[in-house]
Amino acid sequence: MPDQTTAYTPADSPAYTPTDRSIPTRDRERASYDRASVHAILDAAYVCHLGFVRDGLPVVLPTLFARVGERLYVHGSTGSRPLRMAGQADPGLPVCLTVTHVDGLVLARSAFHHSINYRSVVVQGSAYQVTEQEERRTALDAIVEHVVPGRTADSRPANAKELAATAVLRLDLDEVSAKLRTGGPNDEPEDVDLPHWTGVLPVHTVYGTPVPADDLADGIDVPDYLKTM
Repeated sequence: MPDQTTAYTPADSPAYTPTDRSIPTRDRERASYDRASVHAILDAAYVCHLGFVRDGLPVVLPTLFARVGERLYVHGSTGSRPLRMAGQADPGLPVCLTVTHVDGLVLARSAFHHSINYRSVVVQGSAYQVTEQEERRTALDAIVEHVVPGRTADSRPANAKELAATAVLRLDLDEVSAKLRTGGPNDEPEDVDLPHWTGVLPVHTVYGTPVPADDLADGIDVPDYLKTM
């Protein structure tokens, strides 16, 4: 197919435009460019992995993030290398951002066909350091809300000193792909009669009972937004 690595997909399109980099080389039938599916996978994740190249070597860092429309925000210390590099790079810092959810362990009769059911998203592009103060506050509030919806209204906003110590990266959703696996094992026909259990062990994320801080003042109850998580 022709090179589409610079393709731009309008925000009102139902799907992202596939590019040479976003089309997988294996299991292409599992790839999805559906915008709603991509957003759902991103919004269900707390941690992303941000990959970039430093001094000629690959680096991948786990960090918190949030999606605001067609844009991802990643935060970190002003001393963080990718944050500094994004502020110095022109035009932006080339990055690859990924998220993955494990939904099940797929146990086949053969060792070769063991797998996992998963949902993942890969975003490639150039990250830019956010310097405009209003956008920085929007991004940081979005990251807090992404972790616990309702928390920004129930906590002290960052002060000037804290904002000065925090940097934010912006990555637009343009070159994006999702990949999913569902269903059971794919055993070979000649293995069907083997005497081994086969199937899927579902994996779920659950929230426990909130544990108050040791210095929490008496009379402060667990907020409703935590009770409904």
